[in-house]
Amino acid sequence: MIIGLGNPDRGDDGVGGLVVEALAGRLPEGVETMVRTGDMLGLVEDWAGAQAVICIDAAATVGAPGRVHRIDGHAEALLPEPGLASSHAFGLAEAIALSRALGTAPPVLFVYAIEGSGFDTGAPVSAEVAAVVDEVATRVLAEVARWPATAEAIRA
Repeated sequence: MIIGLGNPDRGDDGVGGLVVEALAGRLPEGVETMVRTGDMLGLVEDWAGAQAVICIDAAATVGAPGRVHRIDGHAEALLPEPGLASSHAFGLAEAIALSRALGTAPPVLFVYAIEGSGFDTGAPVSAEVAAVVDEVATRVLAEVARWPATAEAIRA
């Protein structure tokens, strides 16, 4: 399952949906996609039963806008959300933590976090973030191609 996160009406926060759009028609059969634009608590149900999940989300700038981070959702801390102006009442980090605590987190869980520079309502996606959409889609495709065909092999 590939999940794009964020609000498309808040500048760089919409990058997750843009990557999912770039993946349209390019993923192997059986790989689901979705875009979640509101409260991230629903992710716990969205990925229930999935064996492997990649989330794509915007992050606050800690280095440079457009910088891409691949984060293991089971082993690494997520980058900060875009701050108090975040569109997420319940963030991705909290959804992952809750899912792990409940024992419902997918065995394979990665996040592609893309540092953004602008999250204002009505703002367009910045040039730096738009420039990495295809790169992230290509990286996700390469990762999905490495996924084994069975759930048991993914967990191994």
